[in-house]
Amino acid sequence: MAEFLIGTSGWNYPHWEGLFYPEDWPKRRWLEYYATRFRTVEINATFYRTFRDETYRAWCERAPEGFRYVLKAPRYITHRLYLVGAEEPIQRFWGQASLLGERLGLILLQLAPSTPYEPDRLRRALLAFGEPRRVAVEFRHSRWLTDETRELLREVGAAFCTADSPRSRLSDWVTSSVAYIRLHGRKRWYAHNYTDEELAEVAALARRMAAQKASEVYVFFNNDLEGYAPRNALTLRTMLEGTPSAPAAV
Repeated sequence: MAEFLIGTSGWNYPHWEGLFYPEDWPKRRWLEYYATRFRTVEINATFYRTFRDETYRAWCERAPEGFRYVLKAPRYITHRLYLVGAEEPIQRFWGQASLLGERLGLILLQLAPSTPYEPDRLRRALLAFGEPRRVAVEFRHSRWLTDETRELLREVGAAFCTADSPRSRLSDWVTSSVAYIRLHGRKRWYAHNYTDEELAEVAALARRMAAQKASEVYVFFNNDLEGYAPRNALTLRTMLEGTPSAPAAV
């Protein structure tokens, strides 16, 4: 049976107070509340800035057993170096990510839209990670969506990240034992409230991926406006796993 890991892209959104987080819940304990509803979170902040080792250790300590973080690789690697000569910063980032221990789920490697189509460039970058099978790749240009790319990911054991956005539609590629679905908003970036019909489509896709031998299917909602992300994620969780339980005491 596949494990469906559903969550949101980040948890620390002030405008979620009263929409997802209770108004009287201390902000310093939002992660604890989040973890009563979801078992995974995607952290985009690691894309924008560097964190101290202590931060990774704190994330590890604050998360319950079985909770998994997905960290977005730094933009220095993907949007400045474009993966060229990136082995040293990749290894440094991997070293920090490893401080999460068993709570590290995946690394999300999002290629810049202008990254030239050079499969060997991607191969070298993936092999620089301590465990390429713990990396998922999101392509922001259709030039990369080729049979050669799919075979490359299969060879190194990396996952393919399929994204839903105003510029892209979902694909059922599965290149490893992990599948990854990223939902940015179908009609508006970060501001689309997915309908039940659209969520049913996502649920069907997740099940097809599981049927293709994906033992873990990650699904993240990146539509944080108006608290759409946690609301949509809870609905999808119900579709795939049954009725969500009430939050546990924390």
